[in-house]
Amino acid sequence: MPPSPQRITQLLVDWSNGDDRALELLLPLVYEELRRLARHYMSAERSGHTLQTTALVNEAYLRLADCRRVRWQNRVHFFALAATLMRRVLVEHARAHDRRKRGGGALKVALDEGATLAPERSRELLALDEALDRLAEIDPRKSRVVELRFFAGLSNEEIAEVLKVSPNTVTRDWKMAEAWLRRELTNAP
Repeated sequence: MPPSPQRITQLLVDWSNGDDRALELLLPLVYEELRRLARHYMSAERSGHTLQTTALVNEAYLRLADCRRVRWQNRVHFFALAATLMRRVLVEHARAHDRRKRGGGALKVALDEGATLAPERSRELLALDEALDRLAEIDPRKSRVVELRFFAGLSNEEIAEVLKVSPNTVTRDWKMAEAWLRRELTNAP
């Protein structure tokens, strides 16, 4: 039986208030949902890639565990931040892969020994990340809607809850952002 959203929210609040035991109790309750998020990210990858879902979950979890100053609102807030961190992990990994491909001399440690992205996918992910950054400069909320929907797989209602706007606003923001990104990515070199 899945844990109740209230139980997760209470553990997040307890963790925010300095209770490290709450974090230990939280992990088993959210692990499967984190894996679902990671699988969602990885489903956009080309078949045959070797980046493991577990490696992505573990790296995101380690980064989440370092988020001691966050005042958690609820479980949706937690998963939205987890999705953002997973996006960053993938982008950082793609950038490192791109540097290695161009002969970068810095020694980098991969998330997983076999963690590599296909070169085409790496370029696509970097282009999307750069376009999202440009969109964030123009309209941060629309950029966040894309991130939460595309990367986290959140519903319009969940996104509305995180951003404190109506679901209709999320729908309008998604349509505008999608059109803007399509134009940006089509015109990208």
